[in-house]
Amino acid sequence: MGGKGLRGRLGPAMAIAPGARVDKFEVFFDLVFVFSFFIITRATAAHITGRTLLHALLVLAVLWWAWVIHSVVATRVRLGVGFVPVLMVVGMAALFCFALALPQAFGDPREGAAGPAVVALSYIVIRAVHFLLFWHVTHDSPDERRQLYRFAPEVVFSTALLIAAAMVPSVINDPGAATMARDGLWLTVVLLQYTTGILVGTWGWGVTSAEHWTERYDLILIIALGESVISVGVGSNLLGQPPTWPAVAAAVLGIVFTAALWWAHYDMIGPAARIALHAAKDGPRVAMARDAYAYLYLPMIAGIILFALGAEEIVHEIADPKIPITDPAHGPAVPLLFGGVICYLASNMLFQLRTLHTLSWTRVGAVLALAASIPVAAHLPGLAALTLLTAICVGLVATEVVVYAEARDALNEAVLAERTTHEAHEAAWRSRWHEPGPGEPST
Repeated sequence: MGGKGLRGRLGPAMAIAPGARVDKFEVFFDLVFVFSFFIITRATAAHITGRTLLHALLVLAVLWWAWVIHSVVATRVRLGVGFVPVLMVVGMAALFCFALALPQAFGDPREGAAGPAVVALSYIVIRAVHFLLFWHVTHDSPDERRQLYRFAPEVVFSTALLIAAAMVPSVINDPGAATMARDGLWLTVVLLQYTTGILVGTWGWGVTSAEHWTERYDLILIIALGESVISVGVGSNLLGQPPTWPAVAAAVLGIVFTAALWWAHYDMIGPAARIALHAAKDGPRVAMARDAYAYLYLPMIAGIILFALGAEEIVHEIADPKIPITDPAHGPAVPLLFGGVICYLASNMLFQLRTLHTLSWTRVGAVLALAASIPVAAHLPGLAALTLLTAICVGLVATEVVVYAEARDALNEAVLAERTTHEAHEAAWRSRWHEPGPGEPST
């Protein structure tokens, strides 16, 4: 399709308005990311080692960069209107294949390159769909088009490196050297992508709707938190055997601490950051959107996956009738559980610092308490360790509810006033639909 024909299709219905909300198709597209998070966690949980954790984080970083590019495209065009869903379905199919092949991406190089090749080729399709769509929709913005060209080398080299990571290890005779070469190529891809995002800068970009951008990232974070719920459910084994009180207690604790971590972000920090992004303009708004959301959400999601793995391991041991309930948690379960929550909260503090320029002493205290509890929890029975973690997370929430009561009330009043004003404006605009036309009697 030529540029002129496409411009004819890019009418007002496809443009992103300043107050736009998340398109329903965007939520539909995220279902594939739900599956991707699930695959990363399940593949890692099958055999947890330092190397498999590294592989999980590398895959997550590359996957997250694709999602960031996807969110940038969604700031320019509505993904559920016109011809765009057709292209997005192609991207969804490629992303689905990418997720399906992830367990083979870091397999034994001597088993062939079929799995890694599917990963690389699927990723090429994903990036090509996003690049071509954004190239078309920026026909009326020379600044954005030039900025897009600055990202072109990253697209080319990232895809080339992933192809090399799929093909090169199979021709190296030494398995150890082949593994190191593959991991090094993946690490280079991650460094290239995130360094490019910093070096290219914010000139030429724009975030038309702060509401759309913040809602988009808040939804994907909820999806990631859902992985913790799934992991606790998988670890409990309640579907495959009669329930026991330790298994039920562990499942309840898993839901409670996950809910506390949800509260830690969405009670005050998330809404206040949304207002801060609304208040920012031009370059500072784009820089905040990039730093706080595109970059700092990644370690938050990484933390979620880590504590989901730890929670699954601990709950599985608690629910296993063959393991005495008084036995301490085995393996890396406790460090993963506590370390993942630390990573999540520390990243959330950096998010708060970047958007609100504040730092809560309650969060610092919770992180220090979690770090100090790791050696203690490692010698406790699994249910006691999970109880200790839950107590710290719930204690953080309870403390902030009391300490920041006035600030919360002020924030809620500001949000209510904003929504009331917005609703009044929408009601006034829609009242035109009820006005009589020329020659019609008024009612």
